[in-house]
Amino acid sequence: MTSDSTQVRLRDLLGPAFFDLHRQVRAGRVDEVVAKGGRGSLKSSYMSVELVLELLRHPDCHALVVRQYSNTLRDSVFAQLQWAIGRLGLAGEFKATKSPLELICQPTGQHILFRGLDDPGKIKSVKAPFGYIGILWFEEADQIRGGEEAVRNVQQSVLRGGEYGLTLLSFNPPAAAKNWANRYALESRPGKLVHHSDYRSAPAGWLGPKFLAQAEYLRETKPTKYRHEYLGEAVGNGTQVFDNLRLEEITDRKVRSLGDPVCGVDWGWYPDPWAFNRTVYDAARRTLYVFDELTRQKLNNLETAALVSERIPAGEQIIADSAEPKSCADYRAAGLRCYEAAKGPGSVAQSMKWLQGLTAIVIDPQRCPDTAREFAEYEYETNREGEAVQAYVDADNHHIDAVRYATNRLWTRKGA
Repeated sequence: MTSDSTQVRLRDLLGPAFFDLHRQVRAGRVDEVVAKGGRGSLKSSYMSVELVLELLRHPDCHALVVRQYSNTLRDSVFAQLQWAIGRLGLAGEFKATKSPLELICQPTGQHILFRGLDDPGKIKSVKAPFGYIGILWFEEADQIRGGEEAVRNVQQSVLRGGEYGLTLLSFNPPAAAKNWANRYALESRPGKLVHHSDYRSAPAGWLGPKFLAQAEYLRETKPTKYRHEYLGEAVGNGTQVFDNLRLEEITDRKVRSLGDPVCGVDWGWYPDPWAFNRTVYDAARRTLYVFDELTRQKLNNLETAALVSERIPAGEQIIADSAEPKSCADYRAAGLRCYEAAKGPGSVAQSMKWLQGLTAIVIDPQRCPDTAREFAEYEYETNREGEAVQAYVDADNHHIDAVRYATNRLWTRKGA
């Protein structure tokens, strides 16, 4: 599977949004892929092709494909993998069995197994005919009961005895930002790659005019549903505070093009953490960029000041919560250009409305996972009927406060 002709076929199968991801998996730089996106994003097509290719590259391992319910396997992932095998020109080398549900590579004897999490005993009893299970694919991962813990239990039960291991998770992001899968996609670690795609990066000919017409109709008539269903955005359940949030990469080049960053600090110890953010504001486009964060507990002012000094160039402005003037003085004594935020009656509402009124709040989820989670999950208080009331919850908002302080000179400006 390494010939030039195969590479041409792969470009015809994967779609351009997945070329770089495939190269990283192929190079061995990734041990977990989280692929999320909307309808027509080609993520399931990519996962099925990548699974088969990696299986053939490691002839001593097998693959296990998992969904929450076993009765959904045959018409979804089983059929999807048969499609991938056929498109790769390997149909004659794989045997399909229905009971048990398996795909077997006849030249090597490798198995692709299928199980549902509705019967945990079947997962524990999974055994490879030889070698080990090295590849796991969780499809529709957001539907998995038990969330991250359930995924980890399967990994611990199945991925044993081999040097190679690759976990694949794919899902359409649920509307609620607090869903475990949306949260999991914001968490970063070495070897884990989160990929987002939507139908706009797929060749139009692959989707067809009817699909594109339906997407365009929903975009024009129900834009929020369009963002959720076709763009794969976690748009919330109608009670989210920040409708203008965008989670995307922010490059150093982008930051340099926008002007001088301003930092914000929300003091904390435990259990409330100390929170630090760096922001830069594009006034012409009324867009705020949040591109750096620190979150710590049980560190004193001198310790956090040292962390900040390592993080920013000398002279960069820091605006901190004025409720602790001694802490601000400690920062200045440590050589930091730290000022107290100007606050007063109604300042929380004033700053929140200013943030909500921006064209966009752009947060880099890889650089700022805690900040991205807070902004994405922050919702209005609700009454007994579940309806939003005009009140901002004072909980899980430490980075939100740090960003409010960083922008203090902007939203307190007359006419802002």
